[in-house]
Amino acid sequence: MPQAIRIFRSLEETKPVFGPSVLTIGNFDGVHAGHRRIFRRVAELAAENGWNPSVLTFDPHPAKVVAPARAPRLMTTPEQRCRLMEQEGIRQALILPFTDELARMTPEDFVRQVLVDGLGAKAVLVGENFRFGRGQAGDIQLLRNLGPEFGFITEVIPGVTLRRSLVSSSEIRRLVDVGDVSRAGRLLGRPFALEGDVVHGHGIGARQTVPTLNLATTAEVLPAVGVYVTRTQEINGSNGRWWPSVTNVGYRPTFGGTELSIETFLLAKLEGATPGRIRVEFLLRLRDEKKFDSPEKLKTQILADVRRAQAYFRRAPCHNT
Repeated sequence: MPQAIRIFRSLEETKPVFGPSVLTIGNFDGVHAGHRRIFRRVAELAAENGWNPSVLTFDPHPAKVVAPARAPRLMTTPEQRCRLMEQEGIRQALILPFTDELARMTPEDFVRQVLVDGLGAKAVLVGENFRFGRGQAGDIQLLRNLGPEFGFITEVIPGVTLRRSLVSSSEIRRLVDVGDVSRAGRLLGRPFALEGDVVHGHGIGARQTVPTLNLATTAEVLPAVGVYVTRTQEINGSNGRWWPSVTNVGYRPTFGGTELSIETFLLAKLEGATPGRIRVEFLLRLRDEKKFDSPEKLKTQILADVRRAQAYFRRAPCHNT
């Protein structure tokens, strides 16, 4: 079993044990293909030198402190990011609280107090657009210049392009916003997913159309209203059950709904207890949500959606349930 990632939440916790480290720094929202390239290089360099493969990330997002109006909606929580980093060989992460005090640090103080004294950096790996310190005054060249003084090397990792488009968190958010979850998944290197608790719905679907699992999520980025081919995983159970599924993100207009809901219909029989917490992976958009004249007509459409989803999974099989 690979070692689980160790998460630190303050510089005080890290000083005795974090270094020597190979460190990358960033928000890494979504942990997309470009981020993964950096993490793999961190792990490779750490293995070559016997250092600790490490990440420094922030909570809240720095923009929420220095420019709240421009702060992006986030696809992942810091804890979710850490789980994904672990898959690429990262073994420790500092989720550093981003405060006004931290925002006021000069680039030189940030390097000295955080990267070197706090995290024992022997190598610092960053993306091509990396900036740091008060007013984002620090750039890659300054980081390179400070390295010899403080005893670390600097590597700049180029971004990942897909079909001549640079992979970025902002582009993935845009794709999810318009419902293009299949392309978003290609940029992420895995399906876009939401997770949360299963909550009681209105019961109308079970009586008049088909029974569903209703997802309550705190995610800030949601797919556009519509119907999707999805894959659903239980994430609080011991066996991590998977089901092929169809998910509606919308307002249930046929029943006069006014609140956004995320309802998932499982294409395989639910054996045993209803899961308490699930992850729903969005694979393909099927259609817009629309209002039907009757529950019967809606049920007919749902069954047509199910047939299309089943055909999808015959071509690309789901995990075993």
